[in-house]
Amino acid sequence: MSGIIDFHTHAFPDELAAKAIPYLEEEGKVKAFLNGTTSDLLRSMDLAGISKSVICSIATRPQQFRSILEWSRKTSSDRLIPLPSVHPGAVDLEEQIRIIAEEGFIGIKLHPYYQDFYIDADKLHILYETLVRHNLLVVMHTGFDIAFPRIDLCGPTRILNILDKFPELKLITTHLGSWNEWEKVRELLIGKPIYMEISYALDFLDPQIAREMITNHPAEYILFGSDSPWSDQKNTLHLLEQLDLDPVLFNRITVDNAEQMFSETSHG
Repeated sequence: MSGIIDFHTHAFPDELAAKAIPYLEEEGKVKAFLNGTTSDLLRSMDLAGISKSVICSIATRPQQFRSILEWSRKTSSDRLIPLPSVHPGAVDLEEQIRIIAEEGFIGIKLHPYYQDFYIDADKLHILYETLVRHNLLVVMHTGFDIAFPRIDLCGPTRILNILDKFPELKLITTHLGSWNEWEKVRELLIGKPIYMEISYALDFLDPQIAREMITNHPAEYILFGSDSPWSDQKNTLHLLEQLDLDPVLFNRITVDNAEQMFSETSHG
């Protein structure tokens, strides 16, 4: 294996994948590249030369915490690193986060559109405080979402609001800072110590602009991600290769930065 790490993928329990993928395809008017199972994800990883994938789950209701946690336990392996999820509306949010840390997970995934919250709302403060206390990262959907109206729940200004209040929070913004808000990302976020993964961004951006954004951002704050199954892992890697980045920077994005994040959030 090449050591490449994909920091943003999705998969479902086998019995759920057959229903979830068609539903999400219809909702977002997009076509998935995989069938949503972990076995298909592993096949894709082998084809792309990817050694590890972070799997992002989303609790759309507070009651889903336990089932997602249990599936994450079963799915965890040397190659698949699941992120459980909590719902911001859960009454026992701090306890759920404590459990996630105690069980050795490195963090959680949150999605403001599917979970209906503004990322900089006061009610989220306890969640961020608890993540910092337990040294957990959060992969946060940022920017607009293809399946939802263009309401600013999680754009660049709101990202800055969070990090101003919680500078120690390991917040990984998705889609190169904010999906389909890249002009604001260039204006407000590029050059600042803010983690970004590149999924579902290179597919839409002019390569020259994408290269400019990446090379003007701190090298240690960029991660490779594909958003599989909604983008093809092999193609996303190819799009990154086409930017002709310095080999040291390319290796940081695809391997080193993720390994560093794993090390910093290890609870083993």
